[in-house]
Amino acid sequence: MKIAILTNEYPPHVYGGAGVHVEYLSRELAKLGDGKHQVEVFCFGEQKTTSAGLSVQGVDAALQMAARDPRHLKLFDSLYKNLFLAEQVSGIDIVHCHTWYTHFAGCLLKQMLSVPLVLTTHSLEPHRPWKEEQLGAAYKASTWIERIAYGEADGVIAVSQSMKMDVQSLYGVPAEKISVIHNGIDLSQYKSTPDPSLLEAYGINPEKPFVLFVGRITRQKGISHFVDAINYLRPGSQVVLCAGLPDTEELGREIIQKVDLVRTRGTTEIVWIPQFLPKEHVIILYTHAALFVCPSIYEPFGIINLEAMACGTPVVASAVGGIPEVIEDNDTGLLVHFDHKSETDFEPARPDKFSKELASAIDSLLSNPERLEAMGIAARKRVEEHFSWTSIASRTLQFYRKLTSGATTENRIK
Repeated sequence: MKIAILTNEYPPHVYGGAGVHVEYLSRELAKLGDGKHQVEVFCFGEQKTTSAGLSVQGVDAALQMAARDPRHLKLFDSLYKNLFLAEQVSGIDIVHCHTWYTHFAGCLLKQMLSVPLVLTTHSLEPHRPWKEEQLGAAYKASTWIERIAYGEADGVIAVSQSMKMDVQSLYGVPAEKISVIHNGIDLSQYKSTPDPSLLEAYGINPEKPFVLFVGRITRQKGISHFVDAINYLRPGSQVVLCAGLPDTEELGREIIQKVDLVRTRGTTEIVWIPQFLPKEHVIILYTHAALFVCPSIYEPFGIINLEAMACGTPVVASAVGGIPEVIEDNDTGLLVHFDHKSETDFEPARPDKFSKELASAIDSLLSNPERLEAMGIAARKRVEEHFSWTSIASRTLQFYRKLTSGATTENRIK
């Protein structure tokens, strides 16, 4: 089988879970069938590599134009790159798109090459209203493109049961068209890897337990609520924030002000690492962290939690989206529940209550080292048993075969 995978993100340009997913899925797909399958990744960027069963081709053509609102340029540039993607892909059996950034090209290729179109639901635009801060009115267009693509798709892979329900309710995708295939983790790479010297290099006290946050500065990841929660942690705590790439300058300034305000109280030591860290350094931070915190207000799956758990670190996380399918409450970590403001506004209805309950869950584990250790062991065991990329790639290939064996033009989703 010749498989085309279309994505915005691919190493070294990865900033979210979709990029991580594509990196490991494409690698594992290329290994299946003793290399008989050919996986071609087409992405945004200058990448160009070829190895056994896997080729990567980046599109770095940049759109040169002005826009009445500069925020619209991200949409226009993506559509421009999609035209190049559609022209480069040929001779394939199936096209698999990741996120709305490549959906236009996927729809074109479905029509031009008469091949099945597969979409993976890493997230859904209507559930991310804060993106209007980034895209302006172009957010309505990205949502429209996504809706059209789900109407054209022959098959949908949902990364969680939660996402399956969302894609059904938002876009009317029939259940029989959807396969739930979780994200995975490279267990040989993500594992306990101690190195106290790295902690000292980043200004982290290796003698004091610390709570770790890793993620982009975006409304979705709930970093604002976590910073508020630091106010309620027991005195003497240590928090490490690996947080950068703010969605907007305004949000970046907001988080800076919040962190500065918390620091004025002086009861919690905050180490903020704003730069993008290499994977090897993040793994060491996971390893040494007493616990990892994931305060997302919207999280279709949450690969980041698998990364921490694979390193033997328990997780305190919000009970949203696919997170409860990863973290077993009171076994591999603690889940914090909260009510959303509405069906379209995922912010907590009572943000201060959410922050206090985050802090309470964190404190309850920090005060019980034996429980933390047991949870860390259980966390590693869970990812070993349920989240192997090899099995995930095999299930994905089975889904491809199902679609290619019975694909017809009438088979598209209505």
